[in-house]
Formats: sequence, structure tokens, C-alpha cells
Amino acid sequence: MFDPRLVVAPVAPGRADRGALVERAHRRGLRRFALPVDDPVPSLEGVILIRRSPHELTGIDPGQPTSSPVAVELVRDSRGLDELVARSKGRSLIAVRWEGDRVIPLENLLSALAGSTRVWVVTDQVEQVPAALGALERGADGVVVEIDTPGALERLEGLLVRSLPPSLDWQSVTVRRVEPVGVGDRVIVDTTSLLAPSDGLLVGSSAGFLFHVASEALGSSFSGPRPFRVNAGSAHSYVLTPDGSTRYLAELQPGDGVLVGEARGKLRSVRVGRLKIERRPLVLVEVEHGGRRVTVFLQEAETVRLSGERGRVATSSIRPGEVVLGVALPPARHLGKVVQEMIDER
Repeated sequence: MFDPRLVVAPVAPGRADRGALVERAHRRGLRRFALPVDDPVPSLEGVILIRRSPHELTGIDPGQPTSSPVAVELVRDSRGLDELVARSKGRSLIAVRWEGDRVIPLENLLSALAGSTRVWVVTDQVEQVPAALGALERGADGVVVEIDTPGALERLEGLLVRSLPPSLDWQSVTVRRVEPVGVGDRVIVDTTSLLAPSDGLLVGSSAGFLFHVASEALGSSFSGPRPFRVNAGSAHSYVLTPDGSTRYLAELQPGDGVLVGEARGKLRSVRVGRLKIERRPLVLVEVEHGGRRVTVFLQEAETVRLSGERGRVATSSIRPGEVVLGVALPPARHLGKVVQEMIDER
């Protein structure tokens, strides 16, 4: 599922075209829609509907479809923003559409209202949605984005990160084998976020079990910390993304989302800023999970660490008997998505 604050407003000229956009968006996991009053209610599971006109939104509060319309205020400049702030005092909810600057004005509006008034943003530009959802680290309370074509919907989906998995099946596994395997192509993932020493990516050779590979936020006695980096593993490895699907490390691109966080702790989505693929000595770490052998191939170095029961252990010193942490996942996948089929992945 996507961020529940996001509302898709199909604005194709025909009712049938708007309905087709709703169905298409629903198949991709979107559930909140804003439709003209005369359009029928979609007969789709889990849909939350807002009614809209060119200058008003009605039914923003779920369960209160007859709530009073909220006017969409157009703000063109700083004077208009000041006037909106003054009018908003004591109001529970406002909706705004920006003309011109829109990031700093939204931050100023959120700061001025200090949470006393809910702020919704209406935009016809899908590229504006991430900033509206993330302003001042909390974003608007709702964002209505007008979509006129399937292509615009595809662009929106590419810009957003789906809601994080509600939970992961963390498990402890015992290392059975550690073996140097020569030189291979390993992938460093430099993110656009600062990571804690306990943060890491979930990586492995089998989609059914991924190891927690810790960040380089600690460094070593011979190298400084790189608090944005995870030396993630060999090029063929899977990595878990925020929507629960997997990607190959070698196919990641700048701007892609990856799932990062503490072992058995809080998870979040971060973006890839850069990849570094270089040939380095690799070590195979093999564990037994569910009666099967699963592996991860990592660079052999003091700064590359797996998370374990005794803390983080470097690949240069890990030995059989060490207990490490990872996540059990459905093993059968097609293009990274879970499918229901038998698979024997070794």
C-alpha cells in the first residue's frame, strides 16, 4: 500500500476514462480517490472516496461523507500565504493549491499553523507529490494529485515509496561454513540518508532468507566511517525494497528505494544515491534455514559486518558457530514480486 495521505483525482474528460484510471490505480495498491459528484462510487474493495469540484473537496474525513465542503485556496505569493495563515486560525482543516513556489511556502504554512489546523494540498503535477508528503519531515495531512492519463499514474508510482511491511519474520541462524571464494564483483550501496551503526540492508543469495548486512557507520582503525554506506554483497544478491519485493543489487539505480533499519528494530525507506561495483575478494557465509542451506557472498573486510546475537561481526573474522540475524520471506518470486509456486533456489 502507498501512503494513506495520498488521494488520486482522475481528471480525464470522460466518466469511463476516469473509472478506468481508478481501476488501474486500485490494482497498484492506491485506495483513496477524489471524483466528481456525478461519478458513480467505484465497486472496488477498500476504496475511500472524496467528492470534488474545481474549487472544493467534500468528505475528507472518512465516515463523514456529508461533511461540509472545504474550499481549495489558491496561493500565488507571500502576501497570499500570510492572508491564508490569518484566515486559518481556529479552522480544523484547509486545502491549498500553489501557483509558483510550493515547497518553502508549504513548510512556512505548516510551521505557522503548528499542527492546530490540518493542511491538504491539491496539485496537478505528480512530481510535486513527494515534497508535499515530506515537508518539515511530516508533510501535508493529505495530498490530492490530479491524474489525466495512465502515463501520469505510472510516473506517480515511480516517484513514491509504498508503505513499509507491517512486520518481518526475524530469525537467528547459525553459521555452518565460511569460505573464501576468490575475487568477484561486489556492490556498495551509498544512500542519500545517514545510517546508524546498527542500521543495515537485507541481502542474500536466496529470496527465502536475507541476512542483515550492517552499515559502515563505524569504520575501522584504518578507515573512517561512511555513515551513508552499506557494502552490501556480490552483484547477484537480492536486496529487500520498501514494498516487500526484491531487486538484484546489480540492477539498482540512483533514486531507487531500499529498506534499511535495525535488526529486529525500526525500518524505513531510503534512496540509493550511488552504486560502486568493484572486484574484491569475497567470502561465502552459509547457514541452515528450514532444513536448507542458504548463503550470502560478501567482501572480506573489517568494515563489512553481519548483525548477530553478539552484535555485529566482521566478515574478516566470522567463524562457523556464529549466530547471525536475518529475515525469512516467501521464496517464490517473479520479477521480485511474491508468487504462489514451488521453487527450489539453491
